[in-house]
Amino acid sequence: MGLADWRSSSSLRAVEGDHRWFKVLPAALLCAVLWGSAFPCIKTVYAIWARAGLDLALTDYWWFAGVRFSLAGLMLWTVARRPWTEVKATRKATLLSFTLTQTYGQYLLFYLAIAVASGSLAGLLAGTGSFWWMVLAPLLAGAPRPRGRQWIALAIGGLGITLATAAPGAGAGRPGLGALLMMGATGLGAVGIIQFGKMRASIGARAATGFSLGVGGLMLLVTGAPAFAHAGQLMTPPVIGLTCWLAFVSAAAFGLWNHLSTRHPVPLLAGYRFLIPICGMTESLLFLKDETAGWGLAVGAMLVVGSLVVAQRWK
Repeated sequence: MGLADWRSSSSLRAVEGDHRWFKVLPAALLCAVLWGSAFPCIKTVYAIWARAGLDLALTDYWWFAGVRFSLAGLMLWTVARRPWTEVKATRKATLLSFTLTQTYGQYLLFYLAIAVASGSLAGLLAGTGSFWWMVLAPLLAGAPRPRGRQWIALAIGGLGITLATAAPGAGAGRPGLGALLMMGATGLGAVGIIQFGKMRASIGARAATGFSLGVGGLMLLVTGAPAFAHAGQLMTPPVIGLTCWLAFVSAAAFGLWNHLSTRHPVPLLAGYRFLIPICGMTESLLFLKDETAGWGLAVGAMLVVGSLVVAQRWK
């Protein structure tokens, strides 16, 4: 089989793939639980810094993100088979674009969103990545355009986001700004998924994700460079422990999710993204004592999750 034939068959597998729900659901749920734990963990780190009386700047948040993702990238590359060989075989512009969207750009916004809004609201809005997929995939990946019921689902999801932002409950912070930042982050994440789809013929999920997290993490460290001056104050033993967990979450969840995208139809997999906002919101409400769900968050969550299920249903 020639390279062109191999790429063609790889693309065909990506479109067809395995449609059986019991092959997708357990792994997708595991990813959602892991990702969901990141929201209360990051908020807990911020609370530790607040109790210590630290005067935080934006660069501190980005430096903290850089530590996490640099470690995560290293973790993934240690278990990848031939990461450097695969990187050399991949078009560098696409690989760099993947890194800038999935890791660097997404988490510049993500860490600020969690700083200004509640973990439960940020967790719920993580589901907007699926809405972005429906809008961007036809433009960037040649996927079918949304149909009538999907546009209706997008409108219902938008209403849910509006309600959740209007009355998110106690500990909400600045929900409007947080919602804008979070939706920007998930939009970049959706572009990252599309970029990965263009590289699957030459690079595996572990190598690509490890490169993205590692190099993107180094970029975040450079962006947050002023924080190096007081790194000892930021990285106390509890924060180090939480950072290690967050690095593992990134390595495991991103690696598994991108691997699933090579075995199952991406629209089918995107349909299971509704598990991410459920887990992110629920785990934040369970583990963050100063957060409670307002009526807007509760009603908005039902609308957002319901619209995701309807919009992403795969036939």
